[in-house]
Amino acid sequence: MSAGPAALVLKAPRELAFEDLPTAPLGPQEVRIRTLVSGVSAGTELSQFRGTNPFMHTRFDEAQRLFLPAEAPSWPYPVRNLGYEEAGEIVEMGAEVSDLRVGDRVFGTWGHRTHHVAPADYARDRRLPAGADPRIGIFSHIGAVALNGVHDAGLRIGDLVAVFGLGVPGQIVVQAAFASGARVIAVDPDPHRRAVALAHGAAEALDPGQGSPAEAIKAMTGGRGADACIEVSGFPPALAEAIRAVAYSSRVVAMGFFQGEAQGLRLGEEFHHNRVQLVCSQISGVAPEASYRWSKLRLWQTAVRLQHEGVLDLTPLISHSAPFAEAPALFQRLDRGEPGLLQAVLEF
Repeated sequence: MSAGPAALVLKAPRELAFEDLPTAPLGPQEVRIRTLVSGVSAGTELSQFRGTNPFMHTRFDEAQRLFLPAEAPSWPYPVRNLGYEEAGEIVEMGAEVSDLRVGDRVFGTWGHRTHHVAPADYARDRRLPAGADPRIGIFSHIGAVALNGVHDAGLRIGDLVAVFGLGVPGQIVVQAAFASGARVIAVDPDPHRRAVALAHGAAEALDPGQGSPAEAIKAMTGGRGADACIEVSGFPPALAEAIRAVAYSSRVVAMGFFQGEAQGLRLGEEFHHNRVQLVCSQISGVAPEASYRWSKLRLWQTAVRLQHEGVLDLTPLISHSAPFAEAPALFQRLDRGEPGLLQAVLEF
């Protein structure tokens, strides 16, 4: 890795490298951002790192919104779009930028790279509150993913909601659902993750290795079931259990990134006979009924604001940090599923 501006790229499955970035003069309405911290996703980014992401094997046709066979996939190697959880500070401004300042801190998505050039409007919309810990900025996108899932669940105050999967997005869902007035049941086989959820809003935490969570939830609700279930792990048996756990004609939100066939998902039992609503939540869009007032930008801004106001407490989810130069080793630790690992962060 050189001493100048650099970015992390994926040359092949599980093969990372550093690439020098050109330094060009700024346009009149551009700013240069120096990255301070960059979060590493243990979901989407690991699917890139391992080469399992569908964008790396097929072409996504934007017009038809179909994945189609193609000689050239949407994301060919080297993959240069690693990273979507960044925070940095403005170090240079174009000649016509007057309402921003050098030193202003911003959040956004620009990848694991030391520097980024962005339109001034982009930076204006993503300024961090004065004095805020810049690390709250890395949760803007994954926080928006979680908030979108809670919105898609259509929670009512007093609802009982079960959250399956307590990685970083699941932990944020637990906190957001609790802040929305719901009673939260957290489900995960990892005792550390269950403890984190209990410390941040979950009323109870269930170990799926110790019996059926669905049957436990039915028992604690007098047979009714959860008012909503949010599946965040992308593990088909967890989605199957969420479908079993929800009340009659209630909603299951599938937030997890399911890859390949969903083995173990049975649709002829509870799903069919209980009229379960299965809804996908994905950050490329918001629920149509809310789209005239909610947008991805508002979700990003809200995820940051709620942290600054103390409604969400997400920096304790940071379990591992490493200098940018050690990014390949950090990805390997994520790939191995190192115990206790939640949010990993690269520091610049």
